[in-house]
Amino acid sequence: MRPGQTVTVFGAYGHTGRFVVTELRERGFVPVLSGRDAGKLRALAAATPGAPEVRPASVDDPASLDRALEGADAVINCAGPFAVTAAPVIEAALRAGIPYVDVAAEIEANLDTFTHFADRARAAGAVIVPAMAFYGGLGDLLATAAMGDWTTADEANIAYGLSGWHPTPGTRVAGTVSRERRAGRRVRYTDGRLEYHDDATTLLKWPFPEPMGTREVVGEFTMADVVTVPSHLAVPEVRTHMTTEAAGDLSAPDTPAPTAADENGRSDQTFLVDVVVRRGDTERRAVARGRDIYAVTAPLAVEAVQRILTGRTRTLGVASAGRIFDAPDFLRALSPHITLDPLPGQTAS
Repeated sequence: MRPGQTVTVFGAYGHTGRFVVTELRERGFVPVLSGRDAGKLRALAAATPGAPEVRPASVDDPASLDRALEGADAVINCAGPFAVTAAPVIEAALRAGIPYVDVAAEIEANLDTFTHFADRARAAGAVIVPAMAFYGGLGDLLATAAMGDWTTADEANIAYGLSGWHPTPGTRVAGTVSRERRAGRRVRYTDGRLEYHDDATTLLKWPFPEPMGTREVVGEFTMADVVTVPSHLAVPEVRTHMTTEAAGDLSAPDTPAPTAADENGRSDQTFLVDVVVRRGDTERRAVARGRDIYAVTAPLAVEAVQRILTGRTRTLGVASAGRIFDAPDFLRALSPHITLDPLPGQTAS
C-alpha cells in the first residue's frame, strides 16, 4: 500500500460511515468525505482530525459522483438504501477505474450487483465487493473458512447471537425498501435458489457455544449471506437465524438507535456468529465473537480495500468476501475487532 492512498467514503456522515472514516485514518489512508448532505459532510470534516476533503455528491447526479471519485484509489459505499445508491456509485467507480466496496445488507440490492455488473466488471478487470459488512461479509468469510478443503456441502447455517439490536435509521429505511421490493413476503435460499414465500416464522433452539449456550432464535431470519455464500460455494441450503431478543428489537418501532458506550463510539451490544456447515454426517464450525455490529463493519470494509489495493485478491469482477480473499487469513487479520474460535484443523493460539 502506498502511503496516503485516498479512499472516497460515500455516506461518510452516516452511523457506519463514521466508523469507516476513523478506520481508514487509523490505517494511514486519506478519506474523502462524500454524500448528499453538504452540511453534514462539513460538520464531520470539522470534527475529524486532519479536516478531510469534502465532496458532496448525489446518486442522481453522475457528474457529482465523478468529482467525488476523481483521483481516489477506491470507494466505500456506506449510504443506504443500497437499492438506490449501489448501482450509481458502481457506475462511477467503473468510469473512474477504481475498486468498489459496499456495506449493503439488503438481499435484493446485493443480488442486483451480482446480476447486473458481473460481466461488465470482469471484462473491465474491475473489483466490486458487495456486502463487505457484518451481514453478508462476515458470515461468508466464516462459512468459507469452515468449509476448508470441502468443495461441496449439504447445508450451511449461520446463527446470529446478538445481545440486542438497536437499529440505525438507515437500517430501518433499508428494511422498508427490501420489504416493499418483495411485497412483504419472506425469503430463503433452498434447493440452490432464492425462494419468496408467505410461510409463518418459526422459533428454534440453537446450541450456541458457551458461554452463550442454547438460545431461542427466529429460524430463517434471512440476511445477505443467502446471496454471498452461494455466489461461490456449492451449498444448496443456506439458512440464517437470529436470537429472538434481537429480532424483537428490530421489529419494534420504538427501539432507539445505538448509543456510544466507549471512547471509540461503540455501543455495548455484543455478538456471537456461529456458522455450521454440514456434509453428510460431518459438521464443521466457525465462530466469531465481538462487539457492535456497525462498528465491526468498518475493519471488514477497510481490510477489504487494503487487500485489494495491495493485490491480495483471488479473482476480478463482482465477488463476495469469501470468494475474493483468503478467508482464514482475512479473519485472523480482524483481531482485535473479533475473536475467533479455532477453525477446523487449527488449535487455539
